[in-house]
Amino acid sequence: MVAGGDVSMKIDELPRRSSLLPGNPSCQGCPHAIGLKALSVLENPVLIIPAGCTTIIAGIHPKAAFNVPVLHVPFASAAAVASGLAASYRKEGVEASIVVWMGDGAADIGFATLSGAAVRNEDIIVVVSDNEAYMNTGIQSSSTTSWKARTTTSPGGKSEEKKDLAAIMLMHRIPYAATASVGYLPDFINKLKRASEIDGFRFIHLHSPCPPGWRFDSSKTVEIARLAVKTGAWILWEYSGRFRITSPSKPYKDGSKRVPLEEYIKTQGRFKGLSEEDVEEIKSKIEEQWKFLLAFEEIFR
Repeated sequence: MVAGGDVSMKIDELPRRSSLLPGNPSCQGCPHAIGLKALSVLENPVLIIPAGCTTIIAGIHPKAAFNVPVLHVPFASAAAVASGLAASYRKEGVEASIVVWMGDGAADIGFATLSGAAVRNEDIIVVVSDNEAYMNTGIQSSSTTSWKARTTTSPGGKSEEKKDLAAIMLMHRIPYAATASVGYLPDFINKLKRASEIDGFRFIHLHSPCPPGWRFDSSKTVEIARLAVKTGAWILWEYSGRFRITSPSKPYKDGSKRVPLEEYIKTQGRFKGLSEEDVEEIKSKIEEQWKFLLAFEEIFR
């Protein structure tokens, strides 16, 4: 059932029983640990986690870090397993929010089953917590790694373009798609809540800056996530029948109101050594992305 009206929830209105327990083995400043707490807004969440950083965060049985059922699966099968699990819950008449929580690496390796689940409009929520590289296995480049970002497999800066995963999923004609950021947790919480009240395949692309992978101080995760939005480098939007740029990004539709991109880039060791020409090229790519999404806003009113 699609909920009517606007849904709004503040952080202090979240259920006190968090889905992620304190004392877990996440890195200091880990963005996944920030985002995972938002899942407590869902009714009876059941997590399907492919291999990645969150596998480590979960801990070792019997001292798990999650307060909800968790199923660990191989990289490529997460969406397929979630589809079967959702069907079995439905057959037994059990209400549950089946959530795939994956990184960008798992979204790369598991894209075939991810796309298949979207085409079939499976009744699952997929959150890709994107730290823009394969962080758990040594900071290798992924398809969502930013152009010119340094990783262990792109030591001179990535030469390929960054894949727009959320737009690709939207083109599957799914009922709900959105982008979010750990820097704006209320926006993410509200999007999770809205997604939970829609049947079918729902997708949220969560921007998750990684302190060790991006090489910044672990106390700066939220600050850098917000800078990505304020500079226009990460655009927050939502589709649920109509497409709209959402509140944290709205002031930055006008490029003159954005924080200079250099403020974002200089915080991260992965962008060390960029030339002025490189920075101007990144700015140009950001402008192209804004034009692309603003055209969507006009088309899907």
